[in-house]
Amino acid sequence: MSRGKLIVIEGIDGAGKGTQADLLAGAFQRRGIAFVRFSFPRYESSFGRLIARFLNGEFGPLAAVDAHFSALLYAGDRLEAKPDLEAALNSGQAIVTDRYVASNLAHQAARVPAERRPEFISWLRQLEYGIYGLPVEDLVIYLRVQAREGHRLVGLKSARSYTAMRRDLQESDVLHLEEAALVYDQLAQAPNWVTIDCSDAKSGKHRSPEEIHQDVLGAIGSRVLSRVAQP
Repeated sequence: MSRGKLIVIEGIDGAGKGTQADLLAGAFQRRGIAFVRFSFPRYESSFGRLIARFLNGEFGPLAAVDAHFSALLYAGDRLEAKPDLEAALNSGQAIVTDRYVASNLAHQAARVPAERRPEFISWLRQLEYGIYGLPVEDLVIYLRVQAREGHRLVGLKSARSYTAMRRDLQESDVLHLEEAALVYDQLAQAPNWVTIDCSDAKSGKHRSPEEIHQDVLGAIGSRVLSRVAQP
């Protein structure tokens, strides 16, 4: 049995990661492709509950929380999920997840000075992929959206289980989202990444979820799973 594929949807807050992961899961189901759906962070895990406290400001304002500390929380949540991730891949199933290691890299590196980011990213990569041995993504689909547009779209979301706030600690800070977007743009140069622009090139308006979904299917069909391109 061949090993399954790890497919990750990434992007700043408000980019539509959950929507696209759900649409992709539906496409896999219709095509009979065995898959498991994940979403990180998992707020029900032991580390996830701490992440919720961090995002709700219980550990202080964003600038007061060391990026290494918050990065350890997110990485720990994935370490808890590692047995399930490995089991799915070893059984030949695909994994569809919104957020994974890159979310940690982008959001936490955005919180350290630019000159220290390469060192921080190197440390965090070694932690997640090296020390923790988390599976490497077969394909990362980066939904690219401007920070202010992402900030606006977050404000339209329905209530979420981990917070009573309209925007959590990271989502509420436009400058943080702008810096995270810059880090994402750098990470997206990797060969296993595909960037999908969520804005129409002519009008500048946010593209419809279905239009973006078709680009997602095209990227997956050409890169990792040819069956997904079939109607």
